[in-house]
Amino acid sequence: MNRRPFPYSAAFHGGLLTVLLAVSAGMPGCQKAYYGTMEAFGKHKRDLLVSRVKDGSEAQDAAKEQFASALEEFSALINFDGGNLKKAYDKSNSQLDDCESKAATVKDRIKSIESVGDALFAEWNKELDQYSNASLRNASESQLSVTKSKYTDMLNAMKRAAATMDPVLATFRDNVLFLKHNLNAQAVASLRGEVAKLETDVRDLIRQMEASIAEADAFIRDMQSAE
Repeated sequence: MNRRPFPYSAAFHGGLLTVLLAVSAGMPGCQKAYYGTMEAFGKHKRDLLVSRVKDGSEAQDAAKEQFASALEEFSALINFDGGNLKKAYDKSNSQLDDCESKAATVKDRIKSIESVGDALFAEWNKELDQYSNASLRNASESQLSVTKSKYTDMLNAMKRAAATMDPVLATFRDNVLFLKHNLNAQAVASLRGEVAKLETDVRDLIRQMEASIAEADAFIRDMQSAE
């Protein structure tokens, strides 16, 4: 019996490559192979770092908007005045789920940035020994120091902003969980004092996120202007 050949196409090849790269990127032992493959496609660590910082900045912006939306929905629930209380609760619970998802994405993006950043600066530092021209070596070493300092400031700003999400999530989670088992007008009214605290915490979160996004944008501009 003749077997039909497996339909192998460029699209399949591209999809398989994407899967293999994603798998190798997540395995420490395969990092070198991953970066080597990306460089073969013209994507060097510097390019990857810029791309991942952009992704991190976008993730933080999305998280910032989501937390603001969750606060608005929770405020509407706490100031509930007639209508379907269960429906209002479900909306607030859904907003909490979305906040947790956005927060997880931000933290994943930061880990991704840190991974390629560590690889880039380790490679850059190692390659300083390959110079025979002392003047060029010194210039490269100086640029490495400046770039790494800016990178560290940017990464720390991202981590600080990400850290502000945890207490806000904890407060949201506590209140939504309380209402899950006490869904009545009296229980809702008892949480009105929580809204003011959440408003303060979310304002701080948004401020930290915006500062972090500004740091990321400045870092990207510096990296692109140095090309």
